[in-house]
Amino acid sequence: MAMGRRAHVRELVKAARVLMTQPLLFPLPKLAANSLSINNPLLPTPQRPLPFPSLASRSTVTMSTDKNDNVQDQLDAIFKQKKVVRSQVRKSLKAMDPSLRSHEDIAVQDLVLGAPWFKSCQRLCAYISCKALREVDTSKLLSEILENPAKEGHMELRKKLYVPRVEDKNSHMRMLNISRIDDLIANSMDILEPASVDSDGNEREDVMQANDPVDLFILPGSVSVLVLVLVHILTGLAFDRTGRRLGRGGGYYDTFIRNYQELAKTKNWKQPLLVALSYSSQIMNEGVIPMTENDIPVDALVSPSGVIPISSAALDRIDV
Repeated sequence: MAMGRRAHVRELVKAARVLMTQPLLFPLPKLAANSLSINNPLLPTPQRPLPFPSLASRSTVTMSTDKNDNVQDQLDAIFKQKKVVRSQVRKSLKAMDPSLRSHEDIAVQDLVLGAPWFKSCQRLCAYISCKALREVDTSKLLSEILENPAKEGHMELRKKLYVPRVEDKNSHMRMLNISRIDDLIANSMDILEPASVDSDGNEREDVMQANDPVDLFILPGSVSVLVLVLVHILTGLAFDRTGRRLGRGGGYYDTFIRNYQELAKTKNWKQPLLVALSYSSQIMNEGVIPMTENDIPVDALVSPSGVIPISSAALDRIDV
């Protein structure tokens, strides 16, 4: 029965992965779903830039320009719909009862702390929650990672933690290693982040220059089991059940994750497990969140109701 259930879940995940590869499922008027597929030659990707007309007839140039304009119009429509969804979710989070928020903060963090995939990870990236942004709290997670092993005299069991530092307004972000909560300082927006150098004036280790892969991204088993599971704990404004993550519009996490995935591929490392923490009100129905090919889907969601594995990687590494 257990094997049959797992096979059934895998079939559901396969179907979800098909949905995840479609950049747009949001019901927009006058937009064809296949017009924004990953294989569309008009999409402006680094590998396939928008076609530039060579010496050709005026009609050919006009046709090419019209196609490019059409793609841009469709992308503009997606960004407009994202703005609508963000506004709705922000209102929902703002109206959330403080006692319910506190309950869900604790429930989500306890689920992560008790999960084998978290216990077994040795290195991870995680976001620093900001109360003003109404993100799922991560203070208990950080405390468990940084303080408890030291208190109990087991420094060798401490996980290596990297947290975000925003460098500019052009979606440039680094993940730097910290060893204490005191390593965090408030930036100009009153968001905690690490200084680029430690208290001794030494440059903090950047995860992109690290010699070993991280195990987990929080988007953001037994410690004796040497499993290199890359986990990145991610923040986000909204998610749907096919792994679509809607951020705040800056593109910082999508850009960083894409760069890290390329690094892992180059070094032949195992790809990180992308786990997003979510309040109940942040989870949408399938296809509600519009996406372009630049948006990175998550592998799993952790909500107060439990862990939701989405990708095949999550099914392989998370008990269901």
